[in-house]
Amino acid sequence: MSLFLGKEAMVVKVGDRQAKRMLERMGVNLEPINGVEEVIIRTISKDIVIRDPNVSEVKAKGIRVFQVMGEDIEERIREAPKFTEEDILLVAQQANVSKEVAANALAESNGDLAQAILKLTS
Repeated sequence: MSLFLGKEAMVVKVGDRQAKRMLERMGVNLEPINGVEEVIIRTISKDIVIRDPNVSEVKAKGIRVFQVMGEDIEERIREAPKFTEEDILLVAQQANVSKEVAANALAESNGDLAQAILKLTS
């Protein structure tokens, strides 16, 4: 096992048991997360889907860091929303609901304003 220590690229070759002890002494807790089926990283333009990943959680000084490793990776282009913020406000006002509820109705109606309003008022 190799450990990356500090800002300088210092790599130390140690055994797994020794590495775990070193991390514990530094106040770093590394725990595997079992049973993870997939990890999805959502960006504005795409989703990165990692199937059957190895996931570990590293806890140090109140900070949680998740390490994800995998080979079965798929990138999916995300479609632009089919409605605008003004559409959400219009549906929210017409149906007398919150913007969140209006946005969900618009998403379910594929951006159709009339259908979203009817759904929320019927």
